[in-house]
Amino acid sequence: MTTETETDTNAHTDRRTVAAATAPAPLDPVTTAGLPPVRYAPLLDGVQVAALALPACAEAPWALTSLPGGLRLLEVAADGAPAEIRFRVPLGDAAGYWHPQGGWRRTLVADWEGRATVSLVDGLAAGCLYDHGGATLLTFAAADPAPETTLRFGVSEEDDTHVVHLRLPADATRRPHRVLLVPSAPSVAAALRPLRAWYARALPPMPAPEGARTPVYSTWYAFNQGVTAEEVEAQAALAAPLGCGTLILDDGWQQYGHGRGYAGLGDWRPDPVKFPDFTAHVAAVRGLGLRYLAWTAPLLLGPGADCHADWAPYAPAPATVPGAHVLDPRRPEVRRRVVEVCTRLVRDHGLDGLKLDFLDQAMVYSGDGGDDVGRAMAALLAELRAALEDVRPEGLLLELRQPYTGPGTAPFGNLLRSFDCPADAAANRVRTLDTALLAVGGAVHSDMLLWSPQAPVEAVARQLIGALHAVPQLSVRLDRIPEAHRATIGFWLRRWHENRDLLLDGEVEPGRPDELYPLVRATAGDRCLISVHGDLVVPLDPAAHRRVELVNGSAGDLLTLSVRGGPAEITRVVHAPDGRIIESASARFAEGPHTLAVPRGGLASLTITEGRR
Repeated sequence: MTTETETDTNAHTDRRTVAAATAPAPLDPVTTAGLPPVRYAPLLDGVQVAALALPACAEAPWALTSLPGGLRLLEVAADGAPAEIRFRVPLGDAAGYWHPQGGWRRTLVADWEGRATVSLVDGLAAGCLYDHGGATLLTFAAADPAPETTLRFGVSEEDDTHVVHLRLPADATRRPHRVLLVPSAPSVAAALRPLRAWYARALPPMPAPEGARTPVYSTWYAFNQGVTAEEVEAQAALAAPLGCGTLILDDGWQQYGHGRGYAGLGDWRPDPVKFPDFTAHVAAVRGLGLRYLAWTAPLLLGPGADCHADWAPYAPAPATVPGAHVLDPRRPEVRRRVVEVCTRLVRDHGLDGLKLDFLDQAMVYSGDGGDDVGRAMAALLAELRAALEDVRPEGLLLELRQPYTGPGTAPFGNLLRSFDCPADAAANRVRTLDTALLAVGGAVHSDMLLWSPQAPVEAVARQLIGALHAVPQLSVRLDRIPEAHRATIGFWLRRWHENRDLLLDGEVEPGRPDELYPLVRATAGDRCLISVHGDLVVPLDPAAHRRVELVNGSAGDLLTLSVRGGPAEITRVVHAPDGRIIESASARFAEGPHTLAVPRGGLASLTITEGRR
C-alpha cells in the first residue's frame, strides 16, 4: 500500500538514522577517531581489519578463508560475546558508499553522520564502497541477516580513510561471528552477485511461481480505501487482457478501513458493505484469470478494532504510522495470532496469498533490552509460511516490501516490492534496481504505477519504462483513462512479457549507484536490453549480441550509439510509445558514433545480421 503515512514510515527510518548521527550516545565519540586505538591488520585488497570482543574491547582472534565463487569468509571468535568488527580503507578515488538503508544518500558521508541499525525486517548489515570508475574498494555483508546489528560508517576526516564498524550481538551458540567479503570487482552489481549466490545456498528462497512473475493490478492508487467488489471486478476485467496476471486488493477492504489511518486495524474481517460476499468476489476475479492477494498489516493494532481490548497488552509501543500500536512479535501469543489471522484469510476466502505490510514496524522494539526483534521475526515468518503452505501448497504468493526484501526474508516471500514512490518513474527505477542488487529468489516488483488521465502517452510510457527491470504493478482506473493510455500499457506489457526472462533473470548492470542508474543493461546469451534515462552515449557491440532492444526513457527523441568492434548490418524497427511502428529499415553501421531517431517513451528493436563473430 502506498500512502502519505507509509512515506512517513520511510521518513522515520531516515530520521532515526539522522537522529542517531546528530545525537551520539553518551561516551560514544562524535567521530571514530575518538575511539580508543586498536591494532589493525591487513585483510583484503588494501582493506584493514580490527576485531574486538565486547564489552571489554579486547582483541578477538579472527581468520579469513576462501569460499566458492571468489568470496572470503571472515570469522571472529568471541566465545558468544558481542563483537565489534572494524574495517578501514584508504580513500583513494572513492566516489560513494551503497548500503541497503541508503535511500538517496549514496555518496560519501562523514563518519559522524553514518549510523544505522538493521535487522531481518529493516535492511541488512552490508555495504559497498566504490570509486569513480565504478570499481569496488570494500564489499561486505553479515552472514546472518536476522539479528539486530548497528553500524557506523563514513569518511574519517582525521585519518583520511573510509571506515565501517559493525557491532554484532551476542550468540548463545558461541559460534564465531561471520562476515562475507568480496574482492575488488568492476562494479557494485558485479560485487553483489556472489553474495546473492551465497545467500541463496545458505537460506533457500521461497519458490517464485508464475503469479509472482507476472504484472500486477493493485487497487491502492486507483481507489485508496474506497474499494468495492463491483469496482474491483470491473478493473480486473480490463487488467487481464492488458497483460496482468495478479490482482492485489489493498487497504480498505477490511471493516473499519477508512480515514487514511490505522486506528481500525486488528480484526481483519471484510467490510460487509463494500464486500457483502468476499469469498464470491475473490472467486469472480480469479475466474477472469487473475490470482488474488489481499493486503494485511498483521502487526498493527488500532483502538477502533473490536479485538483491541484483548490484544492491547501485547502491543505496548505506538507505531510510527498514525493511529495504531505494534504487536510485539517476541511474544509467542502474538506469533500465534498472526499465523491464525493470515491462514484464516487465505483459507476462508480462497486467496492465492497476502500482501504483508509494515513488518518493519516491529523495529519499534529494537534496543529495548528485550529479546532480539530480528530473530523473533524470523521465527514468526517461518511459522507463517509453513501454515500458509498447508492451506495452499502450490502457488502461494506473499508480498514483502523494502526495507524487508533482503536475503534474510528470501525464504518467506516471493513478491519483493520497492518503496513507495507515487508517479515518480526515476525513483521506481532506482529503488527496484537497489532491491534487485541483494534480492534472492523472489521477483522484484515496482511500486504501483500512477499517472493522471490527462497525461500524454509519453508520460505513461515513462512510468512503465521506470518499472521495466522489475515486475510492473499498475494502479490507475483503467475505465477512466483514454484508449491511447490502454494501448500504451498493452504494448509495454507485451514487450515486458517477451523479455521477461532477460529482465528478471539476466545479468543486469546498472552502473554507479550515486549516478542513479541512467543507463541499465540486461543481457542473456545473444540478447540485450538497454534502457536509457539521460543524454548518454550507448555502447553497442555487434559481436556480442544478435538482438538488442533500446528503450528511450530520456527526455529527448534521439539516442546516440557508439558502435564498437567494426561495422555491422543492422535492421531496426522503431516503435512509438503506444507501440505503433514508425520506422522499419536496414543500414550498415560503421564503427563509431551514430544517432538514432527514437521518440521519448519509444523503443528501437535492433537485429544484427552481419558483423557478429
